[in-house]
Amino acid sequence: MKYWNETFETMPQEQLKELQLVRLKQTVDRVYANVPFYRKKFQEMNVGPENIQSLDDIRRLPFTEKDDLRNNYPYGLLAEPLSQIARVHVSSGTTGKPVCDGYTHNDLSMWAECVARGLAGIGADAHSVIHDAYGYGLFTGGLGIHGGAERMGASIIPMSSGNTQRQIMLMQDFKATVLTCTPSYAEYLGESMRDEGVDTSALPLKAGVFGAEPWSENMRKNIESLLNIKAYDIYGMCEICGPGVAIECPEQDGLHFWEDFFYFEIIDPETGDVLPDGETGELVITTLTKEGMPLIRYRTRDLTCIIPEPCKCGRTHRRIARLKGRTDDMMVIRGVNVFPSQIEHALLETGYVEPQYQLVVTREGSRDQLEIKVELKEDFNLDSINALEELKAKIEHEVHSIIGIKSKITLVEPKSLERFEGKAKRVKDLRKI
Repeated sequence: MKYWNETFETMPQEQLKELQLVRLKQTVDRVYANVPFYRKKFQEMNVGPENIQSLDDIRRLPFTEKDDLRNNYPYGLLAEPLSQIARVHVSSGTTGKPVCDGYTHNDLSMWAECVARGLAGIGADAHSVIHDAYGYGLFTGGLGIHGGAERMGASIIPMSSGNTQRQIMLMQDFKATVLTCTPSYAEYLGESMRDEGVDTSALPLKAGVFGAEPWSENMRKNIESLLNIKAYDIYGMCEICGPGVAIECPEQDGLHFWEDFFYFEIIDPETGDVLPDGETGELVITTLTKEGMPLIRYRTRDLTCIIPEPCKCGRTHRRIARLKGRTDDMMVIRGVNVFPSQIEHALLETGYVEPQYQLVVTREGSRDQLEIKVELKEDFNLDSINALEELKAKIEHEVHSIIGIKSKITLVEPKSLERFEGKAKRVKDLRKI
């Protein structure tokens, strides 16, 4: 199966732009009428629905920031009453209150359509067996892939994450043809199979769809070699609709984003000016059909560019290049969004340590590792080994409860970490991504 919805996936660009304008006007009308936050921002900028007469007019609208979502937590940005919200998801990691999104039944249907298009594009169909090892629950990964697989009629194994030995057994027993999970976990699965003597060339596995964290071309080649598959990148986020916003096709040359559902812009992260196709900047997304929580010009903080050239696969929807980094201090560790400020909050909650710390991120094999170096207060009793161990355990527990991943805690002497005259450099990311 090359296309899931050929009519829309191959729609000429001019028709796509006409459809985008119709849907942009509808979205602006929706948020102006139903979301006080947006109505106030529009009025402050002296702009209203009547001012949107072309796609270029989107530049007159305000940006939406992640803090806007936090400040309106949990339901302040909903454009529909709660009785119409079929599901709520939250992001995999945030500072303080989580970033959440509410989906109507139509929103879930649109999301499933996006994922089905992507899965069909990488060769899946109704005869496929999709082993879904993304996390299920509030995180959008597992249920996002699940919905798209069900939409196309594939058999879905809702495995969720963890329990590697069981994953391998069920992949073999249930004859999985497509694997979906984070790229680091895919690599770990491949290494585990190799170490156990599993002949991956004898498995029916043909493709993998991996996202939720950055990964390199070298990592792609290693995964493809270990699992004997083609590995495809997928992009999404809780705020927009989870995985499926954009995905690679068999050309593996950029990720198609579905222009009938989303309007993409690339801006200069410093000035906010829109950049032409081909130039790298911050990705900004406007949802065009979302009912539950439409977003206007959402600043993703992800760095990429729009590839203007047509794709050889025949799809007319443009592509973004694989992500090149971020404009903020967020780290993605094992698929979880981690901010230094989260960890700082956890450290200060425990007492006996200074707000001087350093985060060291490494990759051992296919697994990300986080070490937190933190200074003890001068009045801490360094002679007590038991007290040190208790404090380390307390910090480790506190950090784990906030960010959801385990870390190594290293307590260092007061004033031993490097100081900076300007902005503190808290993170040392030593991963070869």
